[in-house]
Amino acid sequence: MTSEQLSYKDSGVDIDEKNKTFSKINQFVSTKNSRVLNSMGAFASLIDIKFPEYDHPVLTFKLEEPGTKQKLALQYGSLSTVAHDMINHLVNDIIVMCSKPLAVQDLIVCGKLKDEIITPLVKAMKDACDHNECSLVGGETSEQPGVISEETHILGASIIGVSEKADIIDGSKIAKGDLVVAFSSNGLHTNGYSLVRKLIEQKPEITNMLIAGEKFIDIVLRPHYAYYPMLKAVLFEKFIHGLAHITGGGIAGNLCRIIPDGLSAKIDLSLVKILPIFKFIKEQAGSVDADLLRTFNLGVGLIAVIKPEDFAKLLALENSEIKIYQIGQMVEDSTEKIIFEAELNWK
Repeated sequence: MTSEQLSYKDSGVDIDEKNKTFSKINQFVSTKNSRVLNSMGAFASLIDIKFPEYDHPVLTFKLEEPGTKQKLALQYGSLSTVAHDMINHLVNDIIVMCSKPLAVQDLIVCGKLKDEIITPLVKAMKDACDHNECSLVGGETSEQPGVISEETHILGASIIGVSEKADIIDGSKIAKGDLVVAFSSNGLHTNGYSLVRKLIEQKPEITNMLIAGEKFIDIVLRPHYAYYPMLKAVLFEKFIHGLAHITGGGIAGNLCRIIPDGLSAKIDLSLVKILPIFKFIKEQAGSVDADLLRTFNLGVGLIAVIKPEDFAKLLALENSEIKIYQIGQMVEDSTEKIIFEAELNWK
């Protein structure tokens, strides 16, 4: 037996400090959304699922984590931007099925709960939810000393959305002759960071190199685009045949998920508007085009498939940040879902 008393605090968990932090973040999970029936402190979140405006409501669920980007963000003091990445990624994944975002729950696992990290993280998630017109309704913050290091933070989140069953976009309406239309990304979003971290490890000087007047590290930590605020104006108008969020696997690895049997998307790679950051990574890493196409979005963050006569409806959404342009067309083909034509134009 020990001669000293051993407390939970001595073991690495300070409940008083945890409670102080929770009292601060409580304000970020309060909402005016009438569907949310309780506030932080309850054992679980209650969401009213009466949808009188829907004939046949279908709930959409999605779980996400921001991958190895969070390690890079923590290293460079930019962890809050990853909170935006995580929420925006979740929302993008459900809107491509024509689902309206409703509520988000978060998960933060840390070796040591630090108020100066946790509070800004939760606030950033709240801000991202507000931007996407959904509610942060709670979650879990787990302090695990001895399991992970004090400097480690592992993030995750889940979202619930709602769709009208008749309006669900699943690619089944895609037809021969439909256009394949790109929505530009603003950078890497949340994919390819294991390669980026390896590149920084080999060439640490690149973090401060300038690409179009901006530091490399600032560009790669830029938050993920959220496409819902732009697309909501037309998302429920029933003319979009397919939507694909371009994440890990690139254009081919994600667009193939919505293409019906017997059809193929013929993509003209020379039309892809490659962002300068990807040209820089290619030069520094010496990567071949095929590998880059499977690792990054290369400037295409979202793809829509529509009839040619509906292209003007999408083009009307274009703004100073997000460009919209055709990169291909649907053709009959029973062997391959994606056919790449021409080559990427790095000039």
